[in-house]
This record gives sequence, C-alpha cells and structure tokens, in this order.
Amino acid sequence: MTEPRVLVEVDGPIAHVTLNRPDKLNGIDLDTIDELIAAADRLRSDRAVRAVVLRGAGRSFSAGLDFGAAFADRNRVKKFFIAGPRALNRFQRVNQVWRELPVPVVAVLQGHVYGAGLQLASCADFRFTTPDATWAILEAKWGLVPDMGGTVPFSELLPADVLMRLAMTGETFSGTRAAELGLATEATDDPLASALALVEQVLERSPDSVAATKQLVYGTRRGSLRSAWRLERKLQAAMFKARNTAIARKAGAAEQKPEFGPRTFG
Repeated sequence: MTEPRVLVEVDGPIAHVTLNRPDKLNGIDLDTIDELIAAADRLRSDRAVRAVVLRGAGRSFSAGLDFGAAFADRNRVKKFFIAGPRALNRFQRVNQVWRELPVPVVAVLQGHVYGAGLQLASCADFRFTTPDATWAILEAKWGLVPDMGGTVPFSELLPADVLMRLAMTGETFSGTRAAELGLATEATDDPLASALALVEQVLERSPDSVAATKQLVYGTRRGSLRSAWRLERKLQAAMFKARNTAIARKAGAAEQKPEFGPRTFG
C-alpha cells in the first residue's frame, strides 16, 4: 500500500499536517497537491480545530516541485493548469487554501525550503525556521516564474526590489536571512517549540475573533480604503453577535480564563 503523501493528525484543538515524502525531501508531486487540498478542506469543516501546524517529515520541509513525478502524466498536468478567468488553477489552489482556512496556519521549516515548498510556506500565516535552513525562490533556475500563488504573499512580505532579486536569480539564503528580510516570522533552533508557543497564545482567544482577524488582515491588504472600512464594520458586527465574544467578555470582567465553545465564524 502506498504511503500517504500528506499526514493529518488532530490533537485536541491543534491539527498537524505533515508532508510525508522524506526520501524525496518532500518534493511536491500531483498526488501531494491533491492530498494537501483535501487536508485543508477536511480541516475547514472541523470547527473544533483552532490552529494548524504545517511541517515536513525528515530533514527538509520541501525541496520544491518533483518535476519527474509531477510531469509523468502530462494530461493530468494540463488539467491542473486549467482555470477560469477569475478562478485559481490547482497549482495555485494548493497554497491559497491555507490562507483561506479560518484558523492560523503555522509552518515549521528546516532543511530545504525551495520553490513550490517556499510558496507553500509563504501561504501559511506564520513561518518559524531553523537558522541554517536554505531557502530559495528556485523557479528562475528552470527558466520559470513562481506560479503556485506565492507571488501574492511574497509581494506582501518583501519590498519589490528584494523580491525581484530573489525571484530573478534563484539565489539561496539562510533561515536567519529569511527572518531578517521579513519572509520568515522567526529563526530559532527549535521552530516547532516556537510554533506551539504561539499556538498556545492564540488558543487563549476567541476562535471567532481569531478567524475574523485573519480574514480582516488578508481582506484589507489590497483594495481601497472604503472596502477596508466596510470589511472592518462587517466583521465587527459579526463578532458582537458571536457566542464566544460573550464568553470572552464575561471571563474578562471576572478576570477568569475563558472556556470557549467551537468556532462559529468562518
């Protein structure tokens, strides 16, 4: 029986999603893309899940697209590229699903963080990396451009000249440098511990306000001020009606730890 490309383990309110091709440095093929999308869809419907930790098994997060495996079935590749005028194709969808998930997604990074793997990591909400991890927007090596949705978070996280340099040259840089540039949240010797520490902080807050905050931040990155203000009002009105907001207010007034119910928003 073939090992799953992606492992999903739910431990209480935390879901651990693990790329599971360590012998291939977690190279991403078409089956991995399908399994990642399925994992995100499954977690979206589980309102008891409050955070996702995204990892790679073995010594690397992901060395990028496994061209040999991915392009073995060219007809399937063509289908993955198809998208309507306002839709995402499947190569883009595999990364965008994590930004759309109504819970924080925290990537834990080590070893190689290359190409498609870096685009996947960039679509997490937080990225904790070992200092000696090697990062690269590697598509330039193959005469390509980043085409899996990564240019949106890249453009949000990096100045244009820095992004163009990295994307045009494909140069490698360390986890430490990624944190200095703002591409990584933090470089640390134990990125999993740092990721879980952040998750524990988030778990102390209403799952509804956490979901709404994620939507608000991404929803106001692009577009007009008017649309940003409208989104603020819409989300705040939803929060006033949310049951978990009442729980947070009551606990705060009593200076007690709140006991939140399942997420009702998002």
